[in-house]
Amino acid sequence: MPATPAPRITLIGKPGCHLCDDAREVISRVADDLGVGWQEWSVLEDEELLAEYAEQIPVTLVDGRQHDFWRVDERRLRAALGG
Repeated sequence: MPATPAPRITLIGKPGCHLCDDAREVISRVADDLGVGWQEWSVLEDEELLAEYAEQIPVTLVDGRQHDFWRVDERRLRAALGG
């Protein structure tokens, strides 16, 4: 079984967030297509994330830098990942 690639994409959101659900679908599709790893963090489990991103979720980071918030543009995400 091949190793899971290190995450390049981070989704910051929270359970029950419909925009987060939409973002998760786009991120999963792009990550699978390009063979990159991704991870998800919840603002409900981290006070620092909540303080920084509460009004912007879902937030997408690429290589640790903020890329998008509220909605994930699939074309922009692919471009940021070199795909």
